[in-house]
Amino acid sequence: MFTKFLKEEDGAQVVEYSLIIAMISIGLVLALQPSTIAASFGNFIGRVSSCLTTGPCIQFS
Repeated sequence: MFTKFLKEEDGAQVVEYSLIIAMISIGLVLALQPSTIAASFGNFIGRVSSCLTTGPCIQFS
């Protein structure tokens, strides 16, 4: 019974595919995170510079 359990490989493909999907997802999150931060920071700098050059700039959001 135990040897039959060790030889059974039906669930192995599901585990392998889920690990591949998890690694791809982690890679995408890590790859896209710096560009999001850079874009947000760029927008912030742009707003600050426009407020400094055009006068008082109060924005409620």
